[in-house]
Amino acid sequence: MKRAVLLIVAISFTVFSFAQDAAEKLNQAQEALKAKDYAKAFSLYDDAMSNIGDVQVDASINYNIGFAAYKAGNLEGAVKYFDKAIATGTNVSKCHEYKALAYNAKKDYKNAVASFELAIATSEEGSDALVFNAAIAAYRGKMNDKAVELFGKSVENGYKGATAQYYKAAVLKKQKKNEEYKAALEFGAEKFPGDKKISPALAKIYVSEGNVLYKAGAAILTAANEKVNAGSLKTDDAAYTAEVDKAKVEFKAAVEILEKAKALDSTNANAQKLIDACKAVL
Repeated sequence: MKRAVLLIVAISFTVFSFAQDAAEKLNQAQEALKAKDYAKAFSLYDDAMSNIGDVQVDASINYNIGFAAYKAGNLEGAVKYFDKAIATGTNVSKCHEYKALAYNAKKDYKNAVASFELAIATSEEGSDALVFNAAIAAYRGKMNDKAVELFGKSVENGYKGATAQYYKAAVLKKQKKNEEYKAALEFGAEKFPGDKKISPALAKIYVSEGNVLYKAGAAILTAANEKVNAGSLKTDDAAYTAEVDKAKVEFKAAVEILEKAKALDSTNANAQKLIDACKAVL
């Protein structure tokens, strides 16, 4: 009987000691968190929560633990405790945001985008930055349709609009949606004139189109001159003049679009070279 009583007392004392130790570790963890010693804070928090006993703690502590884990680079620990905080309804949007950042760091972009979207859905404040960050995560994860959608929303929100529009165009180019790519750049050039990425990218498209027109005109002239050299046509023949006129139509169209390229990007040397070549014939 005495042995049983002693055992019960010993167990009660042990439980009390664990609880007391947990409470002390929680206090130490709070101090470490304030001092930005995140690794120490998480270690103390995690140990304390494993032996919490009857110690009463506010549910919000799970957010603090997740934050300490994230800052310490313990991504698994961060996700674990942010999930606990979410389950208790604590700082839900911010927890989803930090989960997204943790998944980003792990290059788990699918879960990063999903977490960003949950952060957006539960946010009671502005979510413009979250939308843009979700778009970047989708872009990195090659979730192309989702990236186009989210970058488009960023442009609508007016948050980093020029950058968002450029990346939207870049994704469309990756998808080989060439007409949509060009349209996205044209929209961007109109909405964000002089942007250092959008304008040169659109100028390159125009130079490429101008080059096609120039080559078409050159091909017409070459064919006509070959007939002259072969003796089947003379330069004063109406047929020869008609071919020259056809070529000039192509060259004029080329100059028109190449001038647009030059206006967008004056440093594009190819635009000026082609303009000079066309005008030499005209």
